[in-house]
Amino acid sequence: MAATQQEARSCVRTPERTNMASVNSSEWRAICDKFTNAQNLTEIESRNDKENDPFRSKYKAKELLREIYCSLKNFEAGEGEEEGGGESGDQRPTEQPVDGQREDLFGQGFSGDSPAGLRAARLGAVEYYLGVNHVDTEELSAGQEHLMNCMKLLERCRVSSPNVSLFIQVRNQLGILWAGRDETETAQGFLETAESIYQRYMKEDGSPPTDMTEYFAAEENLLTHQERIKRFELAYTHTMYYLAQVYKNLGQTERAATYCHTTLQRQLQLNQFTPMEWALNAATLSQYYITKGRYMEGRHCLSAATVISDLAGEVPSEAAAQENETESERREHLRQKRAEIARCWIKYCLNLLQDAKKQLEDNIGELDTDRQEELKRARRREEEEEEKGRKSALLFGSEDTFDSIASIEEKVMCLFPLDFTEARSVFLVGQNHVTQAKDYFQMDGYVTDHIEILQDHSALFRSLAFFEEDLERRCKMHKRRVDMLEPICNDLNAQYYLMIRRQLMFELAETYNEMMDLKLALANRQADTQSLDNHTIKKFNHLCSASAKYFQMFLDSLCSPEGKFPERLEEEVLRPALVARFRVARLHSRLISTSPTVQLDNLNKSLENYKYVVQYCEANPEAGAAVETELELSKEMVGLLPLKINRLNARMDSNN
Repeated sequence: MAATQQEARSCVRTPERTNMASVNSSEWRAICDKFTNAQNLTEIESRNDKENDPFRSKYKAKELLREIYCSLKNFEAGEGEEEGGGESGDQRPTEQPVDGQREDLFGQGFSGDSPAGLRAARLGAVEYYLGVNHVDTEELSAGQEHLMNCMKLLERCRVSSPNVSLFIQVRNQLGILWAGRDETETAQGFLETAESIYQRYMKEDGSPPTDMTEYFAAEENLLTHQERIKRFELAYTHTMYYLAQVYKNLGQTERAATYCHTTLQRQLQLNQFTPMEWALNAATLSQYYITKGRYMEGRHCLSAATVISDLAGEVPSEAAAQENETESERREHLRQKRAEIARCWIKYCLNLLQDAKKQLEDNIGELDTDRQEELKRARRREEEEEEKGRKSALLFGSEDTFDSIASIEEKVMCLFPLDFTEARSVFLVGQNHVTQAKDYFQMDGYVTDHIEILQDHSALFRSLAFFEEDLERRCKMHKRRVDMLEPICNDLNAQYYLMIRRQLMFELAETYNEMMDLKLALANRQADTQSLDNHTIKKFNHLCSASAKYFQMFLDSLCSPEGKFPERLEEEVLRPALVARFRVARLHSRLISTSPTVQLDNLNKSLENYKYVVQYCEANPEAGAAVETELELSKEMVGLLPLKINRLNARMDSNN
């Protein structure tokens, strides 16, 4: 039998059949005291409940709420009011997303301040609190039934100042309940209706509404107008927060981001937030803006996250953490969350540099100076647009934090860097946050996180190198990448970190390849290729061999335990494997040697790998789309290299 039906039947009616108007002050005071005690048990005492009896205080609160419910039913019995329980909690609610066709909640039913309206609101509030209590104690069906009973009681009333908060908050709770069951569209219906009720109320009335706790408060304990407004706005902030989650789960990411941004701003305005939780949510939101190229909003979120995270206080010292368990947990929490925010900053700087590179590179990946000048001329207009954007954007902050947030924003640009100086300023911000993130996510204990941070650091260097005109300095930047990644790659356990090692092998191979090209370009500026000195040749061959070695290590990692290369490549390694084969072929053909025998060996290895790419794509035609450029060049080399090999063989024969 449904919980509310049992509770209704347990209410013993008094022979006198009293109504609310005849309740004496002592009876009403007793109800108010019970409600206050129930609130205290729920919100304060429950925090101290033992692990083996986690709902002790909430069960006590539930009994007090049931007693209040019975008292109210007795008081209204003389009025002949219909009881508010009845339908099974298993029924699916039918409230749909707002579409303009629903019943007008503002124009029908009892006035909220009429005796009947107040009776319905008081009973509805008890049903609401019982519903929340059941949900908190993991009795979801009973909780749903109580919340739906609250909805039915409110159907008798029209929305007005005495009940609008209850109208909204019961829908919030039903939205949470159905979202927790993965019934996202049902949750959406309740929450969007709550949103529309708030918006219409603020448009048509806007007076500070009665808070639900005031239904059971003595005259001297009623809230001030300011406190009423704060609580009402907080309820609507919860609506925004839950809608953000709903839209995210529905795949409506832009809408979800908008609601999340609004929620964070309202929490600051109402001063209702936990600093580190708020900061991490703002930093997470920044990542959405970054993926959309909205760097001004992304920077703003991260700057706000940095400022608000500081409100959580200083990180306890290691000595203090060793002496006190609470301080130890707090130290761990603050260090971890701030390191996570630092990682979001790294992504901001890295993506800004990478997107700038895409704007500026030509068809061979080098800096397009004409495009650079064109973008510089357009910079003034972009700066004006940025200023306009700031004025129209929803900015975080209060009087206490706004200037601090703006101060951090000034330290990093949000427009695309167009030259080395600007790119370096972005790089340095990212590198500072790399240091902060690595301080917490150390190799001992956080292997995957530590390596991901190193990979981002390497990518920062690679992006910065694009803007560097001095080839020698550019080469040194790539050497920094090798120095940070190579020891890790060689030390990692191949069995447990296979995927990470493959990533590192491929990146090291590409980095050595870039260094090789730069060294050759430097040499070509000084002399033609026929006159390269021995030192340059030795350096060139070293870089070439190192690149080929790591590409081959990557290919070997794809082999079976018996050392056999797969006949068919998995989709996730198809392009990397074929590109690695192509690069190995190219690298062997570029090695410089005065020995004809070594030259011949290198050319044969080169031809073997070019043939593999061609033959694999012939046997698996769909693979060609993944490596169109490499396949075209491989076919060309398969035709040319045999001629070169034959000429070399003929020269060797003639010399014998």
